[in-house]
Amino acid sequence: MKNTCKLSLIATLCSTLWLTGCGDAKTTINEKESEQPAPDDGHNHGNGGDITIDSLGRLAISAPDSDQISVFDLDDSELVGQFSTTYAGSRITASAGYRYLVITNRENGHTGFIDGGLWREDHVAHLHDYEQAPATIDFHIDSSQPTHVVKHEGVMAIFNDGNADTSTNASVNLLTDENITAAKTDSEVITFDMNMHGVAEPRGDFILTTVRRDDATSTSAAKILPDQVAVYHKHGDEYEQDVIFDTTCPNLHGAAQSENFVAFGCGDGVFLAKDDGHDFDVSKIANLDNFDSRRVGSLYGHHSHNALIGVASARDTTPLLVTVDAVNGAMSEIDWQPQTDAAPVSYGFSVDGDVFVILDNQGYLTLLESHDHDGETEWEFASRVDFTQQDVSTMPDGQSFSLVMSQHADTAYISDPLANTIVAVDLADGDITTALSLDFTPANISWLGIKNEEEHAH
Repeated sequence: MKNTCKLSLIATLCSTLWLTGCGDAKTTINEKESEQPAPDDGHNHGNGGDITIDSLGRLAISAPDSDQISVFDLDDSELVGQFSTTYAGSRITASAGYRYLVITNRENGHTGFIDGGLWREDHVAHLHDYEQAPATIDFHIDSSQPTHVVKHEGVMAIFNDGNADTSTNASVNLLTDENITAAKTDSEVITFDMNMHGVAEPRGDFILTTVRRDDATSTSAAKILPDQVAVYHKHGDEYEQDVIFDTTCPNLHGAAQSENFVAFGCGDGVFLAKDDGHDFDVSKIANLDNFDSRRVGSLYGHHSHNALIGVASARDTTPLLVTVDAVNGAMSEIDWQPQTDAAPVSYGFSVDGDVFVILDNQGYLTLLESHDHDGETEWEFASRVDFTQQDVSTMPDGQSFSLVMSQHADTAYISDPLANTIVAVDLADGDITTALSLDFTPANISWLGIKNEEEHAH
């Protein structure tokens, strides 16, 4: 493995009430007149007056069982911010527009945010990018057991499971990056009449959510899990329920979207809702015969495909990966050719959706590509990358490799807690470089920055 850079971490810890940030945020705005030549500042100022920044983005990295989050700039491999969260062990992900780090703590019912400092605004006549130091913001959400965070086309849905012990019902918060910037306090758009371990999928003016019925009526074995799907439609500033589908989805867990479909994992198959622009047509694909006790509990989709990828698993079984061909209503097993004793740890699509990657516990990244066979889409093994030189048998309990996909380039970033590094894998040619060398053990990572958009429609 080639080490391309080393860093010396110099961190300053500054506290606030619920997060800490470093220094004041200074915004750099690259202004220019459209008729003047673009300044020689290393940024791509595009055409038609666009003021754009060409940046690899930033990585937010947490440490195991810690309240510390470090933010690194990937262009120069420097630490640009260090923060403390209110609660240790929180989960991190990017907001729908990738400007903010979203920090959820299920146990304490808290969702907080860190401004990653890179974002794009569409000024209609041109695009305008901004760059500043990462910073904490005062806005946060207090709810009951925030768990599943789903993002689709610039909108993020946080599903709060609620709590039967405190008689707190489930709810959904809906946020864009602009809402977070404006500290939108009324982001809770749906409340249910009981608690549930559910999920919500935002899609344009609609939200498809899970529905839990009375225990005596529910077809779910675990009654906390919903068994139906509802559609909510935006009317003015409110979302109203349009329909609850009759087709059941027992033990519902896991959801994703593709080009024209919204999918939910069921105990007996995969529930599909096809978006025709005004209504949703519902169908279902049954489990494969070799699932045994497995069920699809995790789904992955991309807006450029209608074929999703499902992970079928059960306790004490090896997960199976399947192609869910939504158009043809078919499911087929994916032979991802795992190494001996390899078990998947994480998954993700490349920014353009051409590659699906599987991170496993043996230190490999497997790449899948989609192919058409007799009119049906399948995801098939393409290549494998060995990204670590460490002895994976020495991985401490409770720690693992972690994966995040760049939204700027065809790059996968992997945290290696055995080497205290962040590895970058080029998905086009399989090249491996050490993006960051750390003086702490990394846990989870999240990419923040300006997503690569191939076209801009004025």
